[in-house]
Amino acid sequence: MATENGSPISLNSRFLIVNPENGGVLDLLKFWAFNNQESGAKFLESAHDGVIQEGLLVDNTTDHRWVIIVSIIVRKIITVFGKPMEWTGYLVEFILNLLSLNGNFLGLLYNIFHGNVAIPQRDSETFISAIGHLDGRIDLYQSEMLLKETIQPEFWKKILQVGAGSQVLMDLCILASKLAYENANVVRNVVNLHWKMHFVDFYNCWNDYQKEMSTQVFILCNKEKDADLILISFRGTEPFDADDWSTDFDYSWYEIPELGKVHMGFLEALGLGNRMNTSTFREQLQGNNIWSNDFNARHGLDKPSESDKPSGTDENIVPTMGEMTAYYAVRSKLKSLLEEHKNAKFVVTGHSLGGALAILFPTVLVLHKELEVMGRMLGVYTYGQPRVGNEQIGKFMEAHLEHPIPKYFRVVYCNDLVPRLPYDNKTFLYKHFGICLYYNSLYIEQKVEEEPNRNYFGWRYLIPDYLNAIWELFRSFIIGYLYGPEYKESLESILLRIVGLAIPGLSAHSPVDYVNSVRLGRMSSVENGPYPTGQY
Repeated sequence: MATENGSPISLNSRFLIVNPENGGVLDLLKFWAFNNQESGAKFLESAHDGVIQEGLLVDNTTDHRWVIIVSIIVRKIITVFGKPMEWTGYLVEFILNLLSLNGNFLGLLYNIFHGNVAIPQRDSETFISAIGHLDGRIDLYQSEMLLKETIQPEFWKKILQVGAGSQVLMDLCILASKLAYENANVVRNVVNLHWKMHFVDFYNCWNDYQKEMSTQVFILCNKEKDADLILISFRGTEPFDADDWSTDFDYSWYEIPELGKVHMGFLEALGLGNRMNTSTFREQLQGNNIWSNDFNARHGLDKPSESDKPSGTDENIVPTMGEMTAYYAVRSKLKSLLEEHKNAKFVVTGHSLGGALAILFPTVLVLHKELEVMGRMLGVYTYGQPRVGNEQIGKFMEAHLEHPIPKYFRVVYCNDLVPRLPYDNKTFLYKHFGICLYYNSLYIEQKVEEEPNRNYFGWRYLIPDYLNAIWELFRSFIIGYLYGPEYKESLESILLRIVGLAIPGLSAHSPVDYVNSVRLGRMSSVENGPYPTGQY
């Protein structure tokens, strides 16, 4: 059995693909107002137990068409502004780096008159991303206690003994998540020179949703020999990348019986399938694709030879498998590092989209029965992470993330809109799992099952959201006086706060508030629990 585009459908496969580009505004209105199936078929493709349904939402979701319609409208708008966003991003980052390299505006004028202007070079060790200009902090958490402890050779071994709730580990993870937005040269310098750790590698990986090498991840160890800690950090949603934002608003999913429904765009970002050939998701997630396991390591990232391919392989998936994919590249390197550093444990982290990839990575390790590797995992920290699948995934991972001790901490700051995506209700079943550490706009911590206003669009939160955005703008002018110069917000961050007056929750997604939350937040429920954030 195959779809109209020739994609074979595995027996009992279930999926939903939302294609906003295939229909027009009139089709959208007909589908919304009259549930016109002919119009809906232009946007939707689904399968239920191997039966293709076009225009119908499986699991009785036709009564909730508006959620899909909102997704389609937002993604259409993002597509229209995609190229202008990209060009704006290049221009903004060039100007920001031009100013910083030349001592800001007055320094730039001086250098222009003297013919000595420093021109930014993208991917150089001095070129900083827009995220880096929002929050320029790169030094790890400091305190009087830590200043004495960090010089001790057994420092990180002590941190790991505290467990996954250590404030120092949380701080390292948020800074590593923020650092992942930088290029490889910047990452290497910060890890080696500022953190005095060991930079392992930086990967630009194939993203099958975006059809380009746009999934970035880096790996570090706390020291080069006999390391205690291995850290994997995935890059998140880039502010001027339309495809990243479109991924966050995508409601397409694929269901694996053992695992549940998983966000299709996030799977593609990890290199675990291709929506143009939906059978690849089952092959990748169930480990049936025999040439893809450690493919990058065994074939040097070349395309597989004919002898490596299973019989009956669809040629459409070969180019994807021939690229470096994040899951297999990171898994292969992680295994070699764990073999090299016998006593090391590993942590996975990421902000925004990077957080989604960070929790999916160990999830697929479990699905692939990499239990020996999982036995060495210390924890997963995500910041501003969108939902990755349904409730079944949480139950599937419960034994590996909650027992015998909690290992998955999902940090959410206040009104950040991204953790409220994709939509969560009884129909779509996108659900968060793990321990949620929620911080309000005063950086007061709460340990909750779900952040308030879980779907962002709640009407009763509308006025409080706007009032909070006003408070956050005001706070940006005084926070440096309240907590010290390291908390003073940059001009770029203040400008983003102003944008947040129009779209409450957008500026709250900035890493600025996540760094502040980790460093300033206090939570009595955690302090009384097994992993106090106040320790180390």
